[in-house]
Order: sequence, then C-alpha cells, then structure tokens
Amino acid sequence: MLVPVLTAVSGAVWEADLVAALERGDLGVSVVRRCVDLADLLGTAATGQARAALLSADLRRLDRDALTRLAVAGVAVVGLVPPGDEDAERRLRQLGVVNVLPSDARPEAISAAVVEAVVALTPSPADLAGLADPRAALPDHPLRLPEPAPQVVPGTARVVAVWGPTGAPGRTTVAVGLASELSAFGWPTLLVDADVYGGVVAQLLGLLDESPGLAAACRLVNAGALDLAALSGLARQLSPTLRVLSGIGRADRWPELRPAALEQVLSLGTSLAATTVVDCGFCLEQDEELSFDTMAPRRNGATLAILERASVVLAVGTADPVGLQRLVRGLAALKEAVPGVQPTVVVNRLRAGAVPGNAEAEVRAALSRYAGVEEVAFVPLDVTGVDVAVAAGRTLTEAAAGSPARQALQALAASLVGASAPAKKRRLLRR
Repeated sequence: MLVPVLTAVSGAVWEADLVAALERGDLGVSVVRRCVDLADLLGTAATGQARAALLSADLRRLDRDALTRLAVAGVAVVGLVPPGDEDAERRLRQLGVVNVLPSDARPEAISAAVVEAVVALTPSPADLAGLADPRAALPDHPLRLPEPAPQVVPGTARVVAVWGPTGAPGRTTVAVGLASELSAFGWPTLLVDADVYGGVVAQLLGLLDESPGLAAACRLVNAGALDLAALSGLARQLSPTLRVLSGIGRADRWPELRPAALEQVLSLGTSLAATTVVDCGFCLEQDEELSFDTMAPRRNGATLAILERASVVLAVGTADPVGLQRLVRGLAALKEAVPGVQPTVVVNRLRAGAVPGNAEAEVRAALSRYAGVEEVAFVPLDVTGVDVAVAAGRTLTEAAAGSPARQALQALAASLVGASAPAKKRRLLRR
C-alpha cells in the first residue's frame, strides 16, 4: 500500500520534477493531489484522501493553526526549503514541523521522511499495516536525514495552573499572590494571565497594558517567530525574579488564545522561569465541537490545554455554602475533562459566620464527604489587606506583608517548592 501524499509548494519550479521522481520510483509514496494554495490543501486533507503533505516554508498563510488542522485530519507534514536557507528551516521548525529537508534532497530521502512523519503521527501498528517502507529502497550509504532542531528542554521547571469554578472564587488573587511569594523566595517565576473570559492581572498589578503580552506571544507562535528572546521581551519584568504575561482584557478576544499556540508559549516559558503560574478561565465545556461539522475554534480549549499541560493544578473555591457546592461540582467536572488530574484544593475567603460552627473543620468535613478531598489549603478572608494591595496596584507581598491571606499564600508557595518555611528556602538558594 502506497502512502497518499499531497503537495503544496509556492511557485517552486522543482515541484514538477519532484512529483515525477516520486511517481517514477518504487518509493512507497503516491502524490494524489498538487494543491494550489493553503485553502486547497486544508480542504483536501479534511476529506481523508492523504496521509502526508509536502509543504514549502513560503506557502502563503501557513501557520501553526493550519498545521494543527492537518494533524487533526491525520495528515503528517514534511517541510521542504531551498538549500542553505536557514531562515526558512528555522521558521518551519518553530511552527512545529520536525521533518525538514532541502528541496534538492534525493527522492528516496524525501520518501523516507514522509514515512517517518506518518509513523510519528499515527504510531499504531494497525494503522500502519501494509505501508511500504521507502527506507528499504535506500542504498547502503544513504543520505542521512538532518537531525531535528534542538527542542526546549524544560528540565525541572513546572507549570502551576490556578483554576476554579464559576462565581469568582478568587483565582486571580491566588495566582498573583502565589507568583509573588515564589518570586520573594528567589524563585524565578512567570505569571501568565490566560483567562479567556477577560483577564485582570495587569489591572491588579497596576500595569498599563494596551497590548496583551500573551496574545502577542500566541501570534508569534502562530507565525513561527516566537523564540526565548521574543518571549522575554513580551513578559513584563516586575522584579529580578518575577515576569508577567498579561492577558486579554475583553472576552471577545478569546480566539487569539489558541490551544496549540498557548502550549508552545508554556513550553518556552519553562526556559524563562523555574515556575510558571497560570491564571485560567473557569469553564471546562467542550460543546463547540458538537455544534460544527468541521473543526471549530474552542473557547475553552485554552483552559483545557493548560490543565492538561500543568504539573500542579490548584482548584480554588470559596468558603461559603454556595462556593463549596460549586467547588464540589467543579472538581467532578475537572476530573471528567482532564482524566487523571489530582488537584490541590484551595479554599479561599475562610471566615467565621459563613459556615456554622468551626469554619475550617466544617469545610474539611464537607469536602471529605462530598468530594473525597482530605488535604485542603485555606486562605482566610482579608478584605483590608486585599483592598490595600489593589488600590496600590501592588501584590500582597509588597503592600500588606502582615496580611493573614498573604501568610497563607506564602505557606502554599513554600509547599510547592519543597520548603518548610520561607527562611529555609532563602538559605537553600544562597548555597
């Protein structure tokens, strides 16, 4: 069985020669359509006619969204660039194309790269049964395929997602406070405002922000132009150990935060900071996919992508009967949307009076009984301290160091980085 292949090459004189060479040789591939542009390519890929596509770096409007649509359609991608054109190769690799060859590579090498890309996209043996392996046609000393460009190595860096159900339980307050405390420990931290329903991190921190950093980073990812230097320039530096990627202020801008682009931003962010704290949206619904016959943009796809990518998920709820009910239902929805997630529950605004009796003991008992949660972190209600911080456009760490809420967030941050106390972490960082 031959691998059906599409081509989409912008004005290249060598395309006809390549297609003829692939058709002449017994290389295990068959060109089923030569697409005239990106729209033609995406439309043909959606019909299921092909398993792979040969693309040129200069294909008009080629971006990460287009490559994501090809992947969803089950079409693997191999990039072809002019010999020696490092910029074109770099762009394709930044877009996520792993297999990139010079356009003058031998047909055997290109065919081998096609099969490798198909194997990487669909590794199931049942899916690949019967596919011819063109690598068997290579001579004893074949042209070696170029090695993929080095990928970002996250190392020990972590992504902490701060999520919570509807009802404004204080996700942003917890995210900002947590990032601030991690930074105060000397821990390089990146705070990302990824709330697709309208982020307010910039407002809380008193930042003049007409161009959201996260949206700009996602645009660069989509264009294959985001690197560590560009991300560093977009992330506002509030202190030597704290950077902020501001979010969209208007809910109607949510299409700018596409899941595939956001995942790349987070991946690159792990090289910029030891811990990335992400303020998420609340909604986990996936109904968009049920309303369209074709691939549709998903408003909540960004939130789901963050939760799946996160090393730690904090589920924030409010310490009152309504907030606890929403939290219990939200935890069930979270586990359904992201199977295997083990969130750390944070109960915010703990206070006497909202819950009869001993508030902390009652909340623990309710969460244990209705959600099976035994470990809970509490953040007490501190209206005065939070108001002072918001009015000053500062964090609790800076504006209200003695705040009970700040002390609770400090302890939570210490637990995340493995320190029993802030002083201990400072001693460790000095060594």
